[in-house]
Amino acid sequence: MKGRKIFGGKTQGEILATKDDISFFGGCDPETGIIVEKGHQLEGQSISSKVLVFPTGKGSTVGSYVLYALSKAGKAPLAIINKSTDPIVAVGCIISEIPAVDQIDIDQLKTGQKVKIDADNGVISIL
Repeated sequence: MKGRKIFGGKTQGEILATKDDISFFGGCDPETGIIVEKGHQLEGQSISSKVLVFPTGKGSTVGSYVLYALSKAGKAPLAIINKSTDPIVAVGCIISEIPAVDQIDIDQLKTGQKVKIDADNGVISIL
């Protein structure tokens, strides 16, 4: 799959996917990487060391700093794949150096799949 580079880098790992948008501020515990938003499809699950797939971000601009805090705590996702990356998630990925790609048909990506990400070229490969 070919998308648009938000922040470069190469990695591979297991997908954690949701159809719900994610608010990092108030929706994700920055110390544990666990989604805490009530009623969210990923509530109670950790995004740490996963390739996080979701449509787009939502919520406060402080969400960028939550991604940074996750990175500093060693609890950040390996990479982020979006249908459409909003500015909050984009800034969070850039300051945290998390590879990120958008303009991807995320309906093709499922939790548990293994993927290789070449964010430098916007390429996602299912392994």
